[in-house]
Amino acid sequence: MKIIISPAKKMNEDTDSIEVTGMPGFIDDAIILMHEMQSLSLTEGKALWKCNDKLAELNYKRYKNMALMRRLTPAVIAYEGLQYQHMAPKVLTTRELSYLSDHLRILSGFYGVLKPFDGVTPYRLEMQAKLSVNDCKDLYDFWGDRLYHSLVDDDRIIINLASKEYSQCIEKYITPKDRFITIEFGELVEGKVKQKGTISKMARGDMVRFMAENNISDLNGLKDFQELGFAYSKELSSNSKYVFIM
Repeated sequence: MKIIISPAKKMNEDTDSIEVTGMPGFIDDAIILMHEMQSLSLTEGKALWKCNDKLAELNYKRYKNMALMRRLTPAVIAYEGLQYQHMAPKVLTTRELSYLSDHLRILSGFYGVLKPFDGVTPYRLEMQAKLSVNDCKDLYDFWGDRLYHSLVDDDRIIINLASKEYSQCIEKYITPKDRFITIEFGELVEGKVKQKGTISKMARGDMVRFMAENNISDLNGLKDFQELGFAYSKELSSNSKYVFIM
């Protein structure tokens, strides 16, 4: 079983809290992307990132001074978004961190697929960015089916806790042999499930932590999740989507 999540835009450096245990599996591709990003002007970078001047200058400098092999932060604590705050990896036990290492994978426009304790450096490059590189029209084209093949293991089960921007780079390659299950968190409004971005991000992080704390190894175990007032809805769920309502 593999769990996929999205990265966060905001990143930090922390070389002390948790040990880096490996390098990203697609580091050679990250080097290609780094060189492509370093060739951009500040104006071109800002247009690609779709951000304000302050963030553009920060990320422009990051790429100009980027080193992919030193002063690295484990991926699971490098990202600062709500999902990662609620996952709270710094307070997990050794056994729970081992669970993350075995099951959790972070999708990234820059690094491809990351294991939780792969060493990374701060960057900004969303999967949907219109970056043409190596005759590829965008990053979806650049990564192709390689991310999917790196994820699939013997049981061929993928738990999708990623946003659509990232999950589609896996979902489009799913075969009939695979189980690809999207977890959806929302409220029931007039008979329809409505998702709210902020609390959904929080719930995704709580779900990852719940799975680690309870060593979840089968799909039925997911249904016991009840954080933030959510509960599994059998009526609204299907073989490919597990819906949790608050």
